[in-house]
Amino acid sequence: MEMLLSTKGITIRLFFFVLSLAAAIEIPLSVSQLPTITEQSHTQVAYPFDEDFTIKCEARGNPHPTFNWTKDGKPFDLLSDPRIVTSNNSGTFVIQNRGIINNFQGKYRCFASNVLGTAMSEEIELIVPSVPKFPKEKIEPLDVEHGDSVILHCNPPKGIPPLHIYWMNIDLQHIPQDERVSMSLKGDLYFANVEENDSRSDYCCFAAFPRLRTIVQKMPMTLKVSRLKHANDSGSPNAAVTKANFIKERKPKLLIPPESAGSSSSVTVIKGGVLLLECIAEGLPTPHLSWVKVTGNMPKDEPETENFGKILKIDQVSAADEGTYQCTASNPMGRAKHEFHVHVEEPPQWLKKPEGGVYSVGTNLVLLCEAIGNPEPSIQWKLNGMPIDSRTFRGRISTREISLTNLQLQDSAVFQCEATNKHGTILASANVNVLNIAPLILTSDGENYATVVGYSAFLHCDIFASPAADVRWTKDDSIEPLSTFRYELNKNGTLEIKDTKKEDSGSYACWAANSVGKRAITANLDIRDATKLVVTPKNPRVLKSHSILLKCQAEYDSHLKHSFKLSWRKDGDELPVNSTEGGRMILDRDTLFISSVLLEDQGVYTCVGSTSLDSATAESRLIVLDVPDPPEDLQLSENQNRSVRLSWRAGSSHNSPVNESIIEFEENRWEPGRWQELTRIPGDDTTALLSLAPYVNYQFRVVSVNAVGRSQPSKPSLRYSTPPAAPDKNPENIRVEASEPNEMVMKWEPLKPVERNGPGLEYKVSWRQRGVRTDWNEETVKKHSLTVRNTPTFVPYEIKVQAVNNLGSGPEPNVTIGYSGEDFPDAAPSGVSVDVVNSTLVKVFWFGIPRDRVRGHLRGYKVSWWKTKSMLDGKRHHPEKHFLTFVGDRNYGMIPGLDPFSEFRLTVLAYNSRGDGPESSPVVFETPEGVPEQPRFLRILNFDKDSVTLSWGLPRKANGHLTGYILQYQIINETHEVGPMSDVSVTNRSTLSWRLSGLSPSTKYKFYVKACTAKGCGKPVTEEGLTVAQGTYAGIYDGISTQGWFIGLMCAIALLTLLLLTICFVRRNKGGKYSVKEKEDLHPDPEAQSIKDEIFGEYSDSDEKPLKGSLQSLNGDIKATESADSLVDYGEGEHGMFNEDGSFIGAYSGSKEKGSVESTGSSTATFPLHA
Repeated sequence: MEMLLSTKGITIRLFFFVLSLAAAIEIPLSVSQLPTITEQSHTQVAYPFDEDFTIKCEARGNPHPTFNWTKDGKPFDLLSDPRIVTSNNSGTFVIQNRGIINNFQGKYRCFASNVLGTAMSEEIELIVPSVPKFPKEKIEPLDVEHGDSVILHCNPPKGIPPLHIYWMNIDLQHIPQDERVSMSLKGDLYFANVEENDSRSDYCCFAAFPRLRTIVQKMPMTLKVSRLKHANDSGSPNAAVTKANFIKERKPKLLIPPESAGSSSSVTVIKGGVLLLECIAEGLPTPHLSWVKVTGNMPKDEPETENFGKILKIDQVSAADEGTYQCTASNPMGRAKHEFHVHVEEPPQWLKKPEGGVYSVGTNLVLLCEAIGNPEPSIQWKLNGMPIDSRTFRGRISTREISLTNLQLQDSAVFQCEATNKHGTILASANVNVLNIAPLILTSDGENYATVVGYSAFLHCDIFASPAADVRWTKDDSIEPLSTFRYELNKNGTLEIKDTKKEDSGSYACWAANSVGKRAITANLDIRDATKLVVTPKNPRVLKSHSILLKCQAEYDSHLKHSFKLSWRKDGDELPVNSTEGGRMILDRDTLFISSVLLEDQGVYTCVGSTSLDSATAESRLIVLDVPDPPEDLQLSENQNRSVRLSWRAGSSHNSPVNESIIEFEENRWEPGRWQELTRIPGDDTTALLSLAPYVNYQFRVVSVNAVGRSQPSKPSLRYSTPPAAPDKNPENIRVEASEPNEMVMKWEPLKPVERNGPGLEYKVSWRQRGVRTDWNEETVKKHSLTVRNTPTFVPYEIKVQAVNNLGSGPEPNVTIGYSGEDFPDAAPSGVSVDVVNSTLVKVFWFGIPRDRVRGHLRGYKVSWWKTKSMLDGKRHHPEKHFLTFVGDRNYGMIPGLDPFSEFRLTVLAYNSRGDGPESSPVVFETPEGVPEQPRFLRILNFDKDSVTLSWGLPRKANGHLTGYILQYQIINETHEVGPMSDVSVTNRSTLSWRLSGLSPSTKYKFYVKACTAKGCGKPVTEEGLTVAQGTYAGIYDGISTQGWFIGLMCAIALLTLLLLTICFVRRNKGGKYSVKEKEDLHPDPEAQSIKDEIFGEYSDSDEKPLKGSLQSLNGDIKATESADSLVDYGEGEHGMFNEDGSFIGAYSGSKEKGSVESTGSSTATFPLHA
């Protein structure tokens, strides 16, 4: 029957389950059932050092079983001996180790019985060992002759195995054993033949029983070996005693097995055990033992032997080891053999064991029992521990089978099957429970289950019933059983919901029914959201030694947050939570940080997120990039005079493909040990045809390059030598250098070592005067220069240099033009004139000297000048010469930095590479007045609420006749905003102080003072100050100078002033509001401004801007004069302070004034500032 329902949008197929579940579930203890043995002892040893011995037997059943014991097949009463301690509701008993307990030794069996039947345990053997002892006996000495065979018997006492036997002397030193002297498996010591050094009186046999913690010793034995033979044939007291020093050589004779055993014997071994076959022989010389398998092959090509070949050992014996083995004892006198017929037997093992179960009334029963073994085991059936009487048993019974039909409740019983052969007995029990009960649902009612979307849900309904119950599941309020392919009912009644969805949440019911009755339980199912993980970054590529941070982003159901856990794995192996490798790898919850990444860090990193219901993984493959490994296995092939092929095997690229290979070479003739680059091979090629130079003993190495960098060089190749040849090229960079007028020094770049091409390298130099028909002059030299003397001054020559070696000459060389040595110019410039530009700058003109008077390459002109007197005071000056150099063939130059209102003299000379020519006649010129420099200082001498008194010093340089001073002031505030500027003109040039009135109380002012000449006013000196608040003036001096607090206040003000000065200095250096640029904007220098506008338009108007148009070529040509006050002091050399016309920019850039202004401004305040 099949129908379709639509519930919450899901189509559900309905079906009906009928299951037989009784046999699959263990019978609940609440149901009446037969006894079952749950725990029992096995063979046990009663060691004398134990306090007691426990014999276990536990069973379950309903009603709870009672226990009985048999010993050696007879009933055994646990109450018969007070040393036996029993437990309630248990078959286990304890034997206390008091007195003699030998009577407890035997084989015990436990029987557990209730009204339904009896269960029987396997036999439990209790072994009560006696303390092993050697008997006290007197052992007669053994007198033997050299070469005789001797056996020293040990006869160890019986005890619990394992048994270890040792032969030692009285000092506990082991008796040496070898092929001649050895111990048998039974512990006897065998001498194949004795020697005199075998004589001793302390042969002791020790028997060790480790499980008994006992070692016992046999009485010492004496062995005397003699070469003396006694002759006493007549019995006369004078009988002769003769020495017989002979050797009793004889063929081998087997002592184990003894000759009485015949030529063969049978050996039985248990399958899976160890086979030990022993042969010990006597004879002289000492026999050698060997083993063969007569029937079939040995288990191994080389059989395993012990005891110097006298024991053949086979572990884990199988049926294939069965057969005939032969040992052979041989010496030069003959041989002896013995055959062992090995039979492999085994104790009983089950093929089929009887299996019980729960049966309903009216069903049929078949129990099977089959066992194998060698010999074949006998089978015996028992019912409730007693042999079955076939006459009264209502079923059918045979050796391997019991059957019953139409079972009834009274047929419940325990059937036992016992299989026995001479190697042991095995027991199997089958509980046949015939029941007729309504279903029992063993799962608790109202269980709550949860799973996540997409997983399977398992709702349990464990049922016990007889007859078998029909089981069905329903959902929510529906009475129809669940169907569709997503629902599956397992044999144990569990409902499996596959590929769960949110709609599967709800209440479910399990129904079980049989002919006796029915039961039901409910279960609740919640469906949670599945856990999702993402690892970022995905598959990163990281440079070796860099760091990487992997982050695992997780989403999981909020109900599962308390059980959510994150872990990390690398290549499937979990990473420890604590930092690893010295903190290089750090796990912190959802992040994995790896610093200084190594190559071995590469791999797949997996983030594992788990909750109590599900788990999820996300992975990211970390790829570590590194420089390639060095190339390997360099090989040379295709050998030619000028080429060879180099091949190699690339190393690992470490995830960044090789994009280039650099081939380097080293030669050991010219520069041994120095590696040089030969060529580069693009891409990942691993072979290259190398072009080589002659006469070089090469070896090569290769460096691989990828996007990360270069590999280490490979190991060098074998050396490869090329034959010599004539040069392929001539020297380059041929030039002429001369230091004297009548000589010519020709120089050139020598050939590199690999360009020599052969031995005996020299240079053939050829030269002749240009334009003169004459033969070439030639000379061959080994160095790379040649000096020719007695040449005309500064004459052009044609020059050739050719490379030559022992195998020939290089190609025809090119001709180079060079000049012979220069001399000083012999003429001075003429027509020198000076054009005064302003008070500090003049322009000089001259006519250059003729070319033939230069006598060399004209390098330029030098202008020298010196101050003769000041026009201000008429005072003459000691001449201090200054000069400027003007490179090239030119006829004018600008001379900057002159003192205003002064008289100067000036000369001009030409110079070449040889040196300076004569100077021109001096020219006299005067500079006009200029603007004054800053006053030396500005101080505030007195202050009031509305007035201050200012005092200032004379300018450093007046640069003309002073006409007076301009005094300016303006209000400023803490935000550096300024008020309008007020001017006061002081026309008396002798006035050096002034009182300003009409100021505002408690106001900060900035004051400016600048000196003036007829040319204009110079740059100002500045100071800042604060007027006094109204009403405070009178109290300032009212006896405060004698007060201690006033002295402390003054100290504090001094410290505050120092702090303010420091802050001010820092801020001004950072380019604050009151920079030099601002001062120049507020108080422009009219003379400098006019010069800048008319002549130096390309100059920078601020020292904070870069200079334009400065001639870099002048930097290296300006030389210091004899004057310490040369223009080098102004930084014209390396700072490029000259314009293209040679004019000096420093005088107009404000660089010197800036230092003096800022060191004066705001730094000499003499009164406190009041807020």
